[in-house]
Amino acid sequence: EWTRGDDGAAGKTWNPIVGCTIVSPGCTNCYAMRMADRINRMTPERHYDGLTKVVNGNPVWTGKIAKAPPHIFTAPLHWRKPARIFVNSMSDLFHESVPTGLISYVFDIMEKANHHTYQILTKRSDSMAKYLSNRYGHDMAPSHIWLGVSVENQSTDFRISDLRSAHAAVKFLSLEPLLGPLPDLNLDGIDWVIVGGESGPSARPMNPDWARDIRDQCLSAGAPFFFKQHGGANKKAAGRELDGRTWDEMPQMKEGFKQ
Repeated sequence: EWTRGDDGAAGKTWNPIVGCTIVSPGCTNCYAMRMADRINRMTPERHYDGLTKVVNGNPVWTGKIAKAPPHIFTAPLHWRKPARIFVNSMSDLFHESVPTGLISYVFDIMEKANHHTYQILTKRSDSMAKYLSNRYGHDMAPSHIWLGVSVENQSTDFRISDLRSAHAAVKFLSLEPLLGPLPDLNLDGIDWVIVGGESGPSARPMNPDWARDIRDQCLSAGAPFFFKQHGGANKKAAGRELDGRTWDEMPQMKEGFKQ
């Protein structure tokens, strides 16, 4: 939902790197683990081999990280129509096992294919902030490369401080799956807030009041608010409305260099 273009057209996902590791409660029912297992069983994309193992009947990350083949890794260079692209939906670009040189190769491609807008989401917020500082010095990352962090409850809200310190022109929060209230968010310097409940057969419930409180904090701070879903076992039935309407606000585009 939140990677759609300004014209409403569906965005793209780009997975130059695949594989991950569970690091916090938000990872427990990660859809990407199930997707990686399904891809490995149903398609010839062999770089998915060994990314997951079955534990108690469910696929779980093994910690293995793999680089996609060249035709996938360089895909944005060949997509001529400008798109909003979710980067590494099947991994975390700043995972501890991803070499710095490989991260830099991803950034090189994003900077070269600068007719697209890229959305990078991480739970390794400290590594992300350090990488941006090392790459750009005192400058900001190009404005077409958005950086975000996942925060699922108060025990992981330290990631917001790391994001605030990062050299990113557009900074966003994905409060999804929202597993608890976040009553005292510091939204200073945050350009966009996404909220969503967990979905799937083992989804943990989200109290709508948690989402309402975050919405009200966003309204007070002037931060664009995007409500993705209530979630649950049947997310389509639960819908996307909060208090009788959808919330699809997006960040304002900022001026910044494009290489």
